[in-house]
Amino acid sequence: MNGLVVKNTGNDVWVRFADGQTKTCKVKGNFRIRSIRSTNPVVVGDIVEVDDNNQISDIFPRKNHIARRPVNLSRQIHIIAANIDVALLVVTLRNPETSLTFIDRFIASAEAYSVDTILVFNKLDILDKKDNDELQHIVELYEKIGYRCIKTIATQNIGLTEIKAAISGKIALLSGNSGVGKSTLINSILGYAGAKTAEISAYHHKGMHTTTFSEIYCLSDNTYIIDTPGIKGFGAVDMDEDEISHYFVEIFAKSKECRYPNCTHIHEPECAVRQAVVDGAIADSRYTSYLSMVEEVASNDKYRLK
Repeated sequence: MNGLVVKNTGNDVWVRFADGQTKTCKVKGNFRIRSIRSTNPVVVGDIVEVDDNNQISDIFPRKNHIARRPVNLSRQIHIIAANIDVALLVVTLRNPETSLTFIDRFIASAEAYSVDTILVFNKLDILDKKDNDELQHIVELYEKIGYRCIKTIATQNIGLTEIKAAISGKIALLSGNSGVGKSTLINSILGYAGAKTAEISAYHHKGMHTTTFSEIYCLSDNTYIIDTPGIKGFGAVDMDEDEISHYFVEIFAKSKECRYPNCTHIHEPECAVRQAVVDGAIADSRYTSYLSMVEEVASNDKYRLK
Protein backbone atom coordinates (compact mmCIF):
# COMPACT_ATOMS: atom_id res chain seq x y z
CA MET A 1 0.00 0.00 0.00
CA ASN A 2 1.31 3.44 -0.96
CA GLY A 3 1.13 6.56 1.17
CA LEU A 4 2.51 10.04 1.86
CA VAL A 5 5.08 10.57 4.63
CA VAL A 6 3.61 13.31 6.82
CA LYS A 7 6.00 13.19 9.78
CA ASN A 8 9.36 11.64 10.60
CA THR A 9 10.82 11.84 14.11
CA GLY A 10 13.80 9.62 13.32
CA ASN A 11 12.54 6.45 14.97
CA ASP A 12 8.97 6.54 13.69
CA VAL A 13 7.48 7.62 10.38
CA TRP A 14 3.84 8.66 10.02
CA VAL A 15 2.31 7.74 6.65
CA ARG A 16 -1.06 9.03 5.38
CA PHE A 17 -2.94 6.79 2.95
CA ALA A 18 -5.54 7.55 0.28
CA ASP A 19 -8.42 6.57 2.59
CA GLY A 20 -7.39 9.30 5.05
CA GLN A 21 -5.88 6.94 7.62
CA THR A 22 -2.48 7.68 9.13
CA LYS A 23 -0.28 4.89 10.47
CA THR A 24 2.99 4.88 12.38
CA CYS A 25 5.59 2.91 10.42
CA LYS A 26 9.19 1.83 10.71
CA VAL A 27 11.93 2.14 8.12
CA LYS A 28 13.52 -1.12 7.04
CA GLY A 29 17.18 -1.30 7.93
CA ASN A 30 18.40 -1.72 4.36
CA PHE A 31 17.47 1.91 3.62
CA ARG A 32 20.20 3.01 6.00
CA ILE A 33 22.95 1.33 3.98
CA ARG A 34 21.92 2.59 0.57
CA SER A 35 24.24 4.96 -1.27
CA ILE A 36 22.11 8.02 -0.45
CA ARG A 37 24.47 10.49 1.26
CA SER A 38 21.74 11.84 3.48
CA THR A 39 21.19 11.81 7.23
CA ASN A 40 17.53 10.90 6.61
CA PRO A 41 16.79 8.37 3.83
CA VAL A 42 13.00 8.78 4.26
CA VAL A 43 11.69 12.36 4.43
CA VAL A 44 8.44 14.24 4.73
CA GLY A 45 6.79 14.45 1.31
CA ASP A 46 8.08 11.07 0.15
CA ILE A 47 5.64 8.64 -1.46
CA VAL A 48 6.44 5.28 0.06
CA GLU A 49 5.34 1.66 -0.13
CA VAL A 50 4.32 0.11 3.19
CA ASP A 51 4.11 -3.66 3.71
CA ASP A 52 1.69 -5.62 5.89
CA ASN A 53 4.00 -5.21 8.91
CA ASN A 54 3.80 -1.41 8.67
CA GLN A 55 7.37 -1.26 7.45
CA ILE A 56 8.44 1.09 4.67
CA SER A 57 9.75 -1.21 1.95
CA ASP A 58 10.35 1.23 -0.90
CA ILE A 59 10.47 4.94 -1.80
CA PHE A 60 9.07 6.19 -5.08
CA PRO A 61 11.33 8.46 -7.15
CA ARG A 62 11.29 12.08 -5.95
CA LYS A 63 10.52 14.88 -8.39
CA ASN A 64 12.63 17.20 -6.22
CA HIS A 65 13.87 17.91 -2.73
CA ILE A 66 15.41 20.75 -0.73
CA ALA A 67 18.47 20.03 1.40
CA ARG A 68 20.65 21.87 3.89
CA ARG A 69 23.91 21.24 5.65
CA PRO A 70 23.74 18.89 8.64
CA VAL A 71 24.04 20.43 12.09
CA ASN A 72 27.10 18.28 12.86
CA LEU A 73 30.27 17.76 10.86
CA SER A 74 28.91 14.76 8.97
CA ARG A 75 29.86 14.40 5.31
CA GLN A 76 26.20 13.74 4.63
CA ILE A 77 23.50 16.34 3.98
CA HIS A 78 20.08 16.72 5.55
CA ILE A 79 17.07 16.68 3.23
CA ILE A 80 14.31 18.93 4.58
CA ALA A 81 11.45 17.62 2.44
CA ALA A 82 10.66 16.09 -0.94
CA ASN A 83 8.12 16.40 -3.77
CA ILE A 84 7.50 20.11 -3.16
CA ASP A 85 5.30 22.23 -5.44
CA VAL A 86 6.09 25.61 -3.90
CA ALA A 87 8.33 26.90 -1.11
CA LEU A 88 7.23 29.71 1.19
CA LEU A 89 10.20 31.41 2.83
CA VAL A 90 9.03 33.36 5.87
CA VAL A 91 11.13 36.50 6.35
CA THR A 92 11.20 39.11 9.13
CA LEU A 93 13.04 42.42 9.17
CA ARG A 94 13.13 42.58 12.95
CA ASN A 95 12.81 40.23 15.90
CA PRO A 96 14.61 38.31 14.41
CA GLU A 97 16.32 39.81 11.36
CA THR A 98 16.52 37.63 8.25
CA SER A 99 19.64 38.37 6.24
CA LEU A 100 19.48 38.88 2.48
CA THR A 101 22.24 36.28 2.13
CA PHE A 102 20.00 33.69 3.79
CA ILE A 103 17.15 34.59 1.44
CA ASP A 104 19.41 34.32 -1.61
CA ARG A 105 20.89 30.98 -0.55
CA PHE A 106 17.44 29.52 0.04
CA ILE A 107 16.15 30.78 -3.30
CA ALA A 108 19.20 29.39 -5.12
CA SER A 109 18.69 25.98 -3.52
CA ALA A 110 15.03 26.02 -4.55
CA GLU A 111 15.95 27.06 -8.10
CA ALA A 112 18.39 24.15 -8.29
CA TYR A 113 15.47 21.73 -7.91
CA SER A 114 12.92 23.74 -9.91
CA VAL A 115 10.87 24.65 -6.84
CA ASP A 116 9.02 27.98 -7.08
CA THR A 117 9.66 30.30 -4.12
CA ILE A 118 7.32 32.84 -2.58
CA LEU A 119 8.72 35.26 -0.01
CA VAL A 120 6.40 35.85 2.95
CA PHE A 121 7.27 39.00 4.90
CA ASN A 122 5.80 38.56 8.38
CA LYS A 123 5.47 40.72 11.53
CA LEU A 124 4.69 43.95 9.69
CA ASP A 125 3.01 45.23 12.85
CA ILE A 126 6.33 45.73 14.67
CA LEU A 127 7.93 47.85 11.94
CA ASP A 128 8.37 51.61 12.12
CA LYS A 129 8.49 53.99 9.14
CA LYS A 130 12.22 53.45 8.52
CA ASP A 131 11.70 49.69 8.64
CA ASN A 132 8.78 49.91 6.22
CA ASP A 133 10.90 51.88 3.77
CA GLU A 134 13.57 49.19 3.97
CA LEU A 135 10.96 46.47 3.56
CA GLN A 136 9.59 48.13 0.43
CA HIS A 137 13.10 48.30 -1.03
CA ILE A 138 13.64 44.57 -0.38
CA VAL A 139 10.24 43.62 -1.81
CA GLU A 140 10.95 45.64 -4.96
CA LEU A 141 14.36 43.97 -5.26
CA TYR A 142 12.90 40.46 -5.35
CA GLU A 143 9.74 41.26 -7.30
CA LYS A 144 11.92 42.86 -9.99
CA ILE A 145 13.70 39.54 -10.58
CA GLY A 146 10.47 37.55 -10.59
CA TYR A 147 9.77 36.39 -7.04
CA ARG A 148 6.33 36.87 -5.60
CA CYS A 149 6.20 38.62 -2.21
CA ILE A 150 3.33 38.44 0.27
CA LYS A 151 3.10 40.68 3.34
CA THR A 152 1.53 39.14 6.43
CA ILE A 153 0.72 39.65 10.08
CA ALA A 154 0.09 36.07 11.14
CA THR A 155 -1.28 37.03 14.56
CA GLN A 156 -3.95 39.21 12.90
CA ASN A 157 -4.77 36.91 9.96
CA ILE A 158 -3.52 39.53 7.50
CA GLY A 159 -2.27 38.13 4.20
CA LEU A 160 -3.62 34.62 4.82
CA THR A 161 -6.18 34.68 2.01
CA GLU A 162 -3.39 35.40 -0.47
CA ILE A 163 -1.27 32.56 0.90
CA LYS A 164 -4.15 30.08 0.80
CA ALA A 165 -4.82 30.94 -2.84
CA ALA A 166 -1.13 30.58 -3.71
CA ILE A 167 -0.83 27.06 -2.25
CA SER A 168 -4.23 25.66 -3.21
CA GLY A 169 -3.88 22.16 -4.64
CA LYS A 170 -0.17 22.02 -3.84
CA ILE A 171 2.34 20.67 -1.35
CA ALA A 172 3.89 23.82 0.13
CA LEU A 173 7.09 23.92 2.15
CA LEU A 174 7.22 26.56 4.88
CA SER A 175 10.74 27.51 5.91
CA GLY A 176 12.73 30.30 7.54
CA ASN A 177 14.85 31.24 10.53
CA SER A 178 13.66 30.32 14.01
CA GLY A 179 11.25 32.89 15.41
CA VAL A 180 9.92 34.35 12.14
CA GLY A 181 6.43 33.02 12.88
CA LYS A 182 6.15 29.88 10.78
CA SER A 183 4.14 27.93 13.35
CA THR A 184 1.88 30.91 14.11
CA LEU A 185 1.30 31.30 10.38
CA ILE A 186 0.37 27.63 10.02
CA ASN A 187 -2.00 27.79 12.99
CA SER A 188 -3.71 30.84 11.50
CA ILE A 189 -4.11 29.09 8.14
CA LEU A 190 -5.36 25.87 9.74
CA GLY A 191 -7.71 27.67 12.07
CA TYR A 192 -6.50 25.72 15.09
CA ALA A 193 -3.33 25.37 17.16
CA GLY A 194 -1.73 22.45 15.37
CA ALA A 195 1.86 23.68 15.54
CA LYS A 196 3.77 24.71 18.66
CA THR A 197 4.82 28.34 19.07
CA ALA A 198 7.28 30.11 21.37
CA GLU A 199 8.42 33.58 22.32
CA ILE A 200 11.51 35.32 20.94
CA SER A 201 14.55 35.34 23.20
CA ALA A 202 14.60 38.82 24.76
CA TYR A 203 18.37 38.62 25.21
CA HIS A 204 19.45 37.46 21.76
CA HIS A 205 16.43 38.74 19.76
CA LYS A 206 16.45 35.38 18.00
CA GLY A 207 13.91 32.62 17.71
CA MET A 208 13.88 29.57 19.93
CA HIS A 209 13.27 26.25 18.19
CA THR A 210 9.71 24.97 18.62
CA THR A 211 9.50 22.63 15.61
CA THR A 212 12.06 19.85 15.97
CA PHE A 213 11.16 17.85 12.86
CA SER A 214 9.34 18.44 9.59
CA GLU A 215 5.62 17.69 9.56
CA ILE A 216 2.84 17.97 6.99
CA TYR A 217 -0.50 19.57 7.83
CA CYS A 218 -3.49 18.84 5.59
CA LEU A 219 -5.66 21.80 4.57
CA SER A 220 -7.78 19.78 2.15
CA ASP A 221 -7.61 16.56 0.15
CA ASN A 222 -4.99 18.07 -2.18
CA THR A 223 -3.43 20.96 -0.24
CA TYR A 224 -0.67 20.43 2.30
CA ILE A 225 1.75 22.62 4.27
CA ILE A 226 5.09 21.27 5.47
CA ASP A 227 6.27 22.90 8.70
CA THR A 228 10.05 22.69 9.12
CA PRO A 229 12.49 23.33 11.97
CA GLY A 230 13.99 26.81 12.03
CA ILE A 231 17.20 27.03 10.02
CA LYS A 232 20.10 29.24 11.12
CA GLY A 233 22.13 28.94 7.93
CA PHE A 234 21.71 27.61 4.41
CA GLY A 235 24.91 26.34 2.83
CA ALA A 236 25.45 25.50 -0.80
CA VAL A 237 24.76 21.78 -1.19
CA ASP A 238 24.66 19.49 -4.21
CA MET A 239 25.98 22.24 -6.51
CA ASP A 240 28.92 22.58 -8.85
CA GLU A 241 30.86 25.83 -8.83
CA ASP A 242 30.17 26.61 -12.48
CA GLU A 243 26.39 26.14 -12.18
CA ILE A 244 25.65 28.41 -9.20
CA SER A 245 25.12 31.39 -11.49
CA HIS A 246 22.24 29.44 -13.11
CA TYR A 247 20.30 29.69 -9.83
CA PHE A 248 20.56 33.48 -9.64
CA VAL A 249 18.01 34.27 -12.34
CA GLU A 250 19.14 37.83 -13.15
CA ILE A 251 22.82 36.84 -13.20
CA PHE A 252 22.08 33.90 -15.51
CA ALA A 253 20.09 36.12 -17.86
CA LYS A 254 22.80 38.79 -18.01
CA SER A 255 25.61 36.21 -18.43
CA LYS A 256 24.53 35.66 -22.03
CA GLU A 257 26.05 39.07 -22.79
CA CYS A 258 29.47 38.23 -21.32
CA ARG A 259 32.44 38.06 -23.67
CA TYR A 260 33.33 34.51 -22.62
CA PRO A 261 30.67 31.75 -22.51
CA ASN A 262 32.29 30.20 -19.44
CA CYS A 263 32.64 33.50 -17.57
CA THR A 264 32.66 33.11 -13.79
CA HIS A 265 31.67 36.77 -13.31
CA ILE A 266 34.57 37.25 -10.93
CA HIS A 267 37.68 38.39 -12.82
CA GLU A 268 37.14 38.05 -16.58
CA PRO A 269 37.26 41.14 -18.83
CA GLU A 270 34.08 42.41 -20.49
CA CYS A 271 31.87 40.66 -17.95
CA ALA A 272 28.29 41.85 -18.43
CA VAL A 273 27.30 40.68 -14.95
CA ARG A 274 29.90 42.75 -13.10
CA GLN A 275 29.06 45.75 -15.27
CA ALA A 276 25.38 45.30 -14.40
CA VAL A 277 26.32 45.38 -10.70
CA VAL A 278 28.21 48.64 -11.25
CA ASP A 279 25.25 50.08 -13.17
CA GLY A 280 22.79 49.00 -10.47
CA ALA A 281 20.92 46.59 -12.74
CA ILE A 282 21.95 43.71 -10.46
CA ALA A 283 21.77 44.33 -6.71
CA ASP A 284 25.04 44.37 -4.79
CA SER A 285 23.50 42.06 -2.17
CA ARG A 286 22.60 39.44 -4.78
CA TYR A 287 26.07 39.52 -6.34
CA THR A 288 27.68 39.26 -2.90
CA SER A 289 25.51 36.22 -2.13
CA TYR A 290 26.54 34.66 -5.43
CA LEU A 291 30.24 35.17 -4.64
CA SER A 292 29.85 33.66 -1.17
CA MET A 293 28.28 30.51 -2.60
CA VAL A 294 30.96 30.17 -5.30
CA GLU A 295 33.68 30.53 -2.67
CA GLU A 296 32.03 27.95 -0.43
CA VAL A 297 31.65 25.34 -3.16
CA ALA A 298 35.14 25.98 -4.52
CA SER A 299 36.74 25.43 -1.13
CA ASN A 300 34.62 22.59 0.16
CA ASP A 301 32.48 20.16 -1.82
CA LYS A 302 32.01 17.56 0.90
CA TYR A 303 28.27 18.21 1.16
CA ARG A 304 27.58 17.41 -2.47
CA LEU A 305 25.28 14.46 -3.19
CA LYS A 306 26.82 11.69 -5.24
